[in-house]
Amino acid sequence: MFDNLVAYLDSIRARDPAPRSRWEILIYPGVLALGLHRVAHWLFCGGLFLLARFVNHFSRFLTAIDIHPGAQIGRNLFIDHGFTVIGETAEIGDDVTIYQCVTLGGTNPTNGKPGKRHPTLLDGAIIGSGAQILGPVTIGRRARIGAAAVVTEDVPDGATMVGVKARSTLVPVETYQRPFMPYGTPCRDQAEAPACDRDMAARLTALEDELRLLRRQAAANPAATPDDAALRRRDEAGGA
Repeated sequence: MFDNLVAYLDSIRARDPAPRSRWEILIYPGVLALGLHRVAHWLFCGGLFLLARFVNHFSRFLTAIDIHPGAQIGRNLFIDHGFTVIGETAEIGDDVTIYQCVTLGGTNPTNGKPGKRHPTLLDGAIIGSGAQILGPVTIGRRARIGAAAVVTEDVPDGATMVGVKARSTLVPVETYQRPFMPYGTPCRDQAEAPACDRDMAARLTALEDELRLLRRQAAANPAATPDDAALRRRDEAGGA
């Protein structure tokens, strides 16, 4: 048991450069919330629903992280900072990282009967700050959900999702093979932006270069630069 705890703390240290020791990680809100969830889930599975809920609410009071006792969570989950909600039928695999203010929310079944209503996160998924993953969707292995993205459909393995509603970006194989990516969203030099973004950036760069050239020409030969009165006279002559 002690070896498992040490391995868990080391897995967090590999993803977070801030802590100076394992003792510091032990008092992380996400670590406390996960430990109390293990107790609440054990009670929930034993049919002690009210007691499980009490542990759940006590954990939320301490950590600002709300994990329903029925949620199934694998090994080495790291909830960084907190303020996260995880619903009853959520399933989380191994080595998943969730940043602050994330919701793994459910949909209301049309038949009024309980069932699978919350997301499934497969091994190695990274969920960025403020992301909202809604409904019984599956987030693939090593998929990355960018900050503030809203996901309502399945995400394939290794995809990086950004935006509202979330869209996929192209990720080269070197990025996919990286063991970890903070906040789940690659920088511009790590993954290609959508084509429309690249075209807009290229046009903006060309306009800025042209503006700098015109300014240099105007500074070098002020006499050649028409004043406002001359421009007005030319426009009036053209209109006549």
